[in-house]
Amino acid sequence: MSVQKGMATFHYNLNGCAIKKRVTGKKHIYSTSLTYRPNRKPKPAAISHHIKCVYIRPEGWIPPFLIPAYGSAEGHGGLVFHMALLNEDLTGLAKSSLFPLGSFIPIWAAVDQMDHQPLLLLLEECVAATTPELQSASLVYPIITNKGCLADGKNGNSRFLPRYHSSAILLYLQSFKFALGEEVYIHCKLVAWDPEVFDIEKKACHYIKETGEWELLDDPSQSDLCKCCDSSCKPRLKRGVDSEPQGLVQNSVLGPLTIVENSETRIPSEFVKYPTVEQGW
Repeated sequence: MSVQKGMATFHYNLNGCAIKKRVTGKKHIYSTSLTYRPNRKPKPAAISHHIKCVYIRPEGWIPPFLIPAYGSAEGHGGLVFHMALLNEDLTGLAKSSLFPLGSFIPIWAAVDQMDHQPLLLLLEECVAATTPELQSASLVYPIITNKGCLADGKNGNSRFLPRYHSSAILLYLQSFKFALGEEVYIHCKLVAWDPEVFDIEKKACHYIKETGEWELLDDPSQSDLCKCCDSSCKPRLKRGVDSEPQGLVQNSVLGPLTIVENSETRIPSEFVKYPTVEQGW
């Protein structure tokens, strides 16, 4: 601290002094409060001034949780897949695995590009279960079914959020009543695929309640690929073709997490505000 004719200047690192960081749009915002308290607590402060420092986000910046050490990481076919729970601001890992009923559970999944050609990460199937391993007798709650259809979005308000890169996907899952109060595990089949090729088996579709229709996350103009979500997304058999390319597949498990009863009921869809890439990155 330096003082000049009634003016005091404080020098602090942005990572200290209880400074909070928030990433929003193309900006990094640091905020804290400067308080002058001539008398000890509980007497009120004489002066309290809010301080906010705004910096333009560096070009090429990505969220720090993309460091491979974060979340669960599993290798397959020379690729490394990740899954993790995020905080509500989508700026880092969740600090708690406890979620009130009706709240949202941000789930991030990604595949490391490494030296491969550009990859598209898809969630082909996801279910919730009370066990870390799926068995034939396991009781499950379907989340994503039918080769990439976010089925839970028709019953609740779950949806995919806009991508920041083709190799990662963000599922904004609304917590459900399945296994309320118990430990729950999210089992997903992750698929690394060609980002230029979509079909009824390689897609990410969510239900838009405002229009009452299914929408393809990566290209709404191709949303006809999602029409099978209400029936069966199986391709027609082709003669002379023994097998279609399946992409690189990895089964991953996230958890345990616990959903607890809340005094509030599920939020009606018209009142739900979804984070956007600009708000979260």
